[in-house]
Amino acid sequence: MDYTSAAAARGPLSAAYLTTGTSSFTDFLRSQAPDLLPSRPAGEGTLTNVPHGTTIVALTFSGGVLIAGDRRATAGTTIAARDLEKVFVTDEYSAVGIAGTAGIALEMVRLYAVELAHYEKIEGVSLSLDGKANKLATMVRSNLEVAMAGLAAVPMFVGFDPDAQDAASAGRIISFDVTGARYEERAGYHSIGSGSPYAKSALKKLYDPAAGKDAAVHAAIAALWDAADDDTATGGLDMVRKIYPQVITVTGAEGAVTIPESDLATVAEAVIAERTETGG
Repeated sequence: MDYTSAAAARGPLSAAYLTTGTSSFTDFLRSQAPDLLPSRPAGEGTLTNVPHGTTIVALTFSGGVLIAGDRRATAGTTIAARDLEKVFVTDEYSAVGIAGTAGIALEMVRLYAVELAHYEKIEGVSLSLDGKANKLATMVRSNLEVAMAGLAAVPMFVGFDPDAQDAASAGRIISFDVTGARYEERAGYHSIGSGSPYAKSALKKLYDPAAGKDAAVHAAIAALWDAADDDTATGGLDMVRKIYPQVITVTGAEGAVTIPESDLATVAEAVIAERTETGG
């Protein structure tokens, strides 16, 4: 092949095309033609057949707050994963749950945890709870262009404020939209994701602000069961594979703690027993 003629047919090339700057084509494309990357909008096409995760619930209880998520990820009408992790401890007194495009959401929450740790090491103190929420809002806002192309990733934040005057109400729930706007959920419970309408309806009946941690965990798993009953994108209690929702509690005494799977199995069995008895 006459490469000189081929190059002339393509037009003049910059020096970057004639040097070995990087072995990564993605890095090369990012520096030379970022608009061609699949993670950015390109014309009217959107990426839709990528794994998405739902559903996340959060509720406060006496002395703390918890966040829980089902384990299913879907790609169109296909179950892409049955055991996706959707809730994460992000520092000593906070946790985040993710819904939406799984890959982007996972990258966002992992970077967010590093951001919090980095700030604490540099400044010698942790960010305030509002500072943590604002930091996460900024990260969500930076993904707006990709979200408009159909790859939205929306987190939900829960935290315990150790500086609050009333320890009983120090647990807080903050949600976001794709533009990065943050919303304080003052009802004491909230849900995001495709199964959220059903989960919130369940929590309206199950939520008790005076309940302890164990009762709150039970209510969260029961709400996710109700969401899975009506929403195909939400995973239920898989007793055969022993896959249960994830739950993280955040209190002043213990900080952010992931509930062991063995404990969740016990709660799941109790929820199933209750539903079997009532036939619903």
